[in-house]
Amino acid sequence: MKKRIAVDMDGVLADCFEQFVNYEYAETGIRKTVEEGSGKTEDETFENARTYLYQPGFFRGMPVIANSQEVLYKLNERFEIFIVSAATEFPQSLPEKQAWLNEHFPFIKWQQMMFCGSKAIIDADVMIDDHFKNLDSFKGRTILFTQPHNELANAGKHKRVHNWLEIEHLLLNPQLYINHDAPADFSPAISKYA
Repeated sequence: MKKRIAVDMDGVLADCFEQFVNYEYAETGIRKTVEEGSGKTEDETFENARTYLYQPGFFRGMPVIANSQEVLYKLNERFEIFIVSAATEFPQSLPEKQAWLNEHFPFIKWQQMMFCGSKAIIDADVMIDDHFKNLDSFKGRTILFTQPHNELANAGKHKRVHNWLEIEHLLLNPQLYINHDAPADFSPAISKYA
């Protein structure tokens, strides 16, 4: 039986930070840097963040995070992949997110798209997300995808990755993280002679 991986959308597949940068630049002529958002929420970094979230096209026009398409395609061949997005807070985002996935990830079928309010109900072997609130209560293995808002925080019990190439190395190398026959183990390798 294939292992199941739940993959967040905003901040993991879709570059929402860059989208906020683009919207603020169009409105004010000021282009914020990743460093200016380091350790801050989007609301702290972008004065009109909440307004942007409700504008038509905000979710539909997000840039794709580098290498996510190629790596997710490979993962989809080996694992049971579900895209899980807490989208119901922004009802207009639902058709935009589905259209975005259909365009940029055409190999993901509609049955693999989960739009929800809380991710606490998600049952999978692994979750990849950029928010602690989603990872902390998850019962399986967790991968924290680095974004400016979380980059200064200690990853704690979560495995931190900085890009999709790290995810590829982690999940497609059976000796490292997951294989089909054994449970994933995050514990550090400790020699019995240490």
